Amino acid sequence: MMSSRRTEFSDDAVVLRNYKSGEADRVAVLWTREHGKIRVLAKGSRKPSSKLGGALDPLSVVRVNLVQGKGDLYVTRNVSHLLTLTTLRASYHRISAGYAVVEGIDAIPLDDVADEGIFDLLIRVMASLDDPKFDPTLVPAAFFMKFLAYDGSEPLLEECAGCGSSGPFFAFDAGVGGVLCSTCRRGSPLSPETYKLLVRIMGGDLAGVLRERNVPGSAELVHLAHAAMENHLGKRLKVARMTPSIQPSSHE
Repeated sequence: MMSSRRTEFSDDAVVLRNYKSGEADRVAVLWTREHGKIRVLAKGSRKPSSKLGGALDPLSVVRVNLVQGKGDLYVTRNVSHLLTLTTLRASYHRISAGYAVVEGIDAIPLDDVADEGIFDLLIRVMASLDDPKFDPTLVPAAFFMKFLAYDGSEPLLEECAGCGSSGPFFAFDAGVGGVLCSTCRRGSPLSPETYKLLVRIMGGDLAGVLRERNVPGSAELVHLAHAAMENHLGKRLKVARMTPSIQPSSHE
């Protein structure tokens, strides 16, 4: 927990979303390195002359100088970009994938509890989406599965989540937390291609997966990952469910 909420401080952050406040202000929801999920008031940021104008756009990675305001709201003194993310911002497909990720993180309650591990996961997502060598299609799904593992809910892949048998596996069920054999099967069908892809991502070959295009089993994995994340959060992710239908442009 934060020990001194009313002193001025600086922190690194990823901007999850923002919304209008009053006639000229904007409130941004951030996931910070040292203070977890917070809300920040940028006074006058909607004025044409404001230096804060686009500094708190969603998906920005920034350094913020803050002071405690009213209630759980902080007031920003200064914002500077830590990453430019030019490749990400030039692609609608990459931006959409980023929105799908931050929607999931934004579903985590606002509680002022620091979690640097989540911040580090978000930074890796932003770097992956900004890397022209990586296809963004599977980034949200991979992030969801990695987040579940980090949060203590890693799906069981090496044995049946129902009976403990060693496979083969024919289904995936987010409720029971993993793959299921032919006897225990329920939930969503699991093809051999999707199972292989899931094992590669969770086993340390995510970079290899992202370098490939049109990976067999991708669409099925996206569906499974979204369902697993929604089950974990207890909330439907609207942006994430729209993202699979968005295709990358030919130059990506």
